Amino acid sequence: MALMKFYCDAERCIECNGCVTACKNENDVPWGVNRRRVVTIKDGEPGERSLSVACMHCADAPCAAVCPVNCFYTTKDGVVLHNKDLCIGCGYCFYACPFGAPQFPTVGAFGSRGKMDKCTFCGGGPEEDLSEAERTKYGSNRLAEGKLPLCAEMCSTKALLAGDADVLSGIYRKRVINRGASVLDWGVSYQNATLKVPGGAPGKAK
Repeated sequence: MALMKFYCDAERCIECNGCVTACKNENDVPWGVNRRRVVTIKDGEPGERSLSVACMHCADAPCAAVCPVNCFYTTKDGVVLHNKDLCIGCGYCFYACPFGAPQFPTVGAFGSRGKMDKCTFCGGGPEEDLSEAERTKYGSNRLAEGKLPLCAEMCSTKALLAGDADVLSGIYRKRVINRGASVLDWGVSYQNATLKVPGGAPGKAK
């Protein structure tokens, strides 16, 4: 089976937050919980970049490794999901995740945070696919409908992609090659450009 992954292209992300809005609307995410968020690095400085961040559905998920009640499980597609009926709100997963994906509806001590919530890759939860119980607890199950996560489908610049890891890696390689070629083409064009030299004949750009 294909391993489902996210890829965010920092060269294309325009920080529109369309992915965040799409996620909230599609999954009825409660107030205070952000399954997906846009992070800006070097804000207002040279080299500023923005990234859309959510659960990365790790192959060896650290959240699952530290969960004392084993509420996490990985589907055959490589999507990391969790069982809210087992979750005790301890918050261990929040501290273990390098992406800050686990979210809690309230702030408090052990057991008082409420059930953990996170990106499900629009893959629902352990309840029956497309059931009302699944929708209420985990949001939309677009994977069961043969669709990809809405956050990626709504990205206007195609900075955020979702799907088969092999397909995404091929897209990434192609984009890198194209960017390198465009830089080389610009360099060649610049070197061969003719400039109008004041008071003289056209000359080569140096």
